[in-house]
Amino acid sequence: MNYSAAIRRALCALAVAALPVAPAHAVQAPSDADPRPFVLAVDAGHGGRDIGCSSGANKEKDITLDVARRFGKLVNDAFADSVKVVMTRDDDVFVSLDRRAACANDAAADLFVSIHVNSLDRRTKGRRAVHGASVYTVGLHKTEANLAVAMRENAVIELEDDYSETYHGFDPNSSESYIIFELSQHSNMERSLDFASMAQAELIATAGRADKGVRQAGFLVLWATRMPAVLVELDFICNPEAERFLASSKGRQSCAEALFKAFSAYRRKTLTHIIQS
Repeated sequence: MNYSAAIRRALCALAVAALPVAPAHAVQAPSDADPRPFVLAVDAGHGGRDIGCSSGANKEKDITLDVARRFGKLVNDAFADSVKVVMTRDDDVFVSLDRRAACANDAAADLFVSIHVNSLDRRTKGRRAVHGASVYTVGLHKTEANLAVAMRENAVIELEDDYSETYHGFDPNSSESYIIFELSQHSNMERSLDFASMAQAELIATAGRADKGVRQAGFLVLWATRMPAVLVELDFICNPEAERFLASSKGRQSCAEALFKAFSAYRRKTLTHIIQS
């Protein structure tokens, strides 16, 4: 790899980026003087012509939308007066990565949660045995496996018209393009990691998922947001047992409840910190 040339290209991309890393959005505690609710952006991964991962009749886009709706309903039912839930999609429609981030940014969201299902290439040995949940924040690719997941999720931009122009030459399949994530640190990393840790713990305790850990990788949809943001991989649809879990109403509800419990704890911690400061 020619790192000098790649870095020059990355710096040029950052200079004119359509996805600027904006200053952190300040979370505000509700009060009589300031009735602004906590805004939660829930992003159901994939949709429309982008089915995501699949196994048999089960498609990632359907699983993520169902879990997102259930998660949103739990939040709405519990915090109707103090939390506003914004869905990046609430139907089987295609939404580009930049529009997903823009939806959260335009709503001045305080937290962004993107919901996905994992898988491995069909040529990968042991793909039917791999299982477990992971929660990602934006960051450096510590392993090839993390980079592979980011490449798969970012590849959806190839379904967009003029994606090369929109993302200023970013190639989701080229490791060179990911140098931009080494040149730009996410301003909300600490709070993103806080929620990621809480969500990961609940996916294990509440949803019964195996622990694949909290990770970092260069997801475009996270990099483009202005608030704490995570991408959740619920489990591996290429594993028959995990697929049955993800296809079931009970499994999807338990995933939604895990995210809800994590959100409740994160919101409580965030508001407590603001009040004390």
